[in-house]
Amino acid sequence: MTEAAGLAPRVLAGDLQAAARLMRALDDGLPGAVEALRAIYPHTGQAFVLGVTGTPGAGKSTLVDALVTRLRAAGQKVGVVAVDPSSPFTGGAILGDRIRMQRHALDPGVFIRSLATRGHLGGLSRSTGDAVNVLDAAGFQVVIVETVGVGQDEVDVVRLADTTVVVSVPGLGDDVQALKHGILEIADVLVVNKGDREGADRTVRDLRAMLGLRTSGPQDLEIILTVATRGEGVGELWQAIERHRQSQQATGAFARRRREQAEAQLRAVVVDRLRRRTDAELARLGGITALAEEVAARRRDPYSVAEEITAPAVK
Repeated sequence: MTEAAGLAPRVLAGDLQAAARLMRALDDGLPGAVEALRAIYPHTGQAFVLGVTGTPGAGKSTLVDALVTRLRAAGQKVGVVAVDPSSPFTGGAILGDRIRMQRHALDPGVFIRSLATRGHLGGLSRSTGDAVNVLDAAGFQVVIVETVGVGQDEVDVVRLADTTVVVSVPGLGDDVQALKHGILEIADVLVVNKGDREGADRTVRDLRAMLGLRTSGPQDLEIILTVATRGEGVGELWQAIERHRQSQQATGAFARRRREQAEAQLRAVVVDRLRRRTDAELARLGGITALAEEVAARRRDPYSVAEEITAPAVK
């Protein structure tokens, strides 16, 4: 048994050091990591997963920090998975969110994990779901996933979270762009942070008007004004999140969302496995550059080459 595979019992016992090591092993694809994940998976599904996404500069990390403080005051164990931009030199996370949430560092009821996107589109890291499962199995009651915050295409979070909070801010002039790129389509609760700024009320009105233009989803989402740096509106935000959660459970939408999440996760795992098999087959055939030269010289066509590459992966 590898070292990573032996971490499962310790994670289930709430050992945070073991949880951290397993998350690192899963992110790095180390031997035994998936075996450990298989062992803990039947014990997951208990945590409430909250997604926080939105426009750059909206104060998502400060808002998450304020939510953690409130949840800890209520006695709940909170895990945070903060997806940071990748370093262009190491490929690792820049760890900005860990620095901003330093005041929780000594609290055993809070665990913060930064993950690098490693070039993955959609605002999440490839191993974000794995990290959520580890925290869930370790006994954290609420797991908050904060997306990278580099643009408007961060819609993957809806495939992972039970409730998705979309954060905007007055004065950025990007509300219409947010609608165009579909980020409002995934919102369960809307937040206008930095609500003490000029134009906050107008931003709320604009969002309300844009919700009326949506072609799918409810048009009466709650919009909460917050000033996260002072903790203002954070209580109201959590109440709105709880109302959404209760509504989902009462209507059966919660179970449906969990099934959709499982489907998305299964598809992602299958695609990842096929990609790895395809990469191995490419290497066996001499690499994509050599094959591309064959195609460029018209000695072979791209369709037969693609069939040769993928056939072993889809047996």
